[in-house]
Amino acid sequence: MTTSTTDTAPLLIGGELRPADGGAAFAVLNPATEEIVGHATDADPADMDAAIAAARRAFDTTDWSTDHAFRARCLRQLRDALRSHIEELRTLTIAEVGAPHMFTTGPQLEGPVSDLGWLADLVESYQWVTELGESEIMGVRSNRSTRREAIGVVGAITPWNFPNQINLAKIGPALAAGCTVVLKPAPDTPLIAMAVARIAAEETDIPAGVLNVVTG
Repeated sequence: MTTSTTDTAPLLIGGELRPADGGAAFAVLNPATEEIVGHATDADPADMDAAIAAARRAFDTTDWSTDHAFRARCLRQLRDALRSHIEELRTLTIAEVGAPHMFTTGPQLEGPVSDLGWLADLVESYQWVTELGESEIMGVRSNRSTRREAIGVVGAITPWNFPNQINLAKIGPALAAGCTVVLKPAPDTPLIAMAVARIAAEETDIPAGVLNVVTG
């Protein structure tokens, strides 16, 4: 995680932090100063196809959508990992958004990070299965229940103005529900999204392909 102008923030696809298929990148400016604060990978359609395929594969082949306890643990891991990098994330937010320091506290950064813990608690307390009791239809007795299941791959497209809050407000509930995610952050603020992606990939047990981040 850096604001260096010499490093390029990679994509996260299928658990791998990697450059774009075409090798392109673009400069990210501080809107307050118009200085270059970093470079982000400029993905192409092939990269997006790969991210969607990785998310679908992770949904179909891992226990992410069915293992509620595992999801809760991973969400708490992500919360704790982001907290351990909070000042780095703040510095990057100030540079990329052009926000004053006071605007990066509370709902801009600490709040949405803490909300990941609330979502983990919700995963553990949520009534995923509701028993409806026994029924007899035409002489056949059966037990009935409703089961709430993840829908599949979620595409999350986010704007630039409050990137931490909006990115995590998209990622967190989708992951808590058992979905896999492809996040496409605004091209104005890709670096903070990739910082979160790198932390998730390197410091949590979230399976490869569950969270993918594509900038461009």
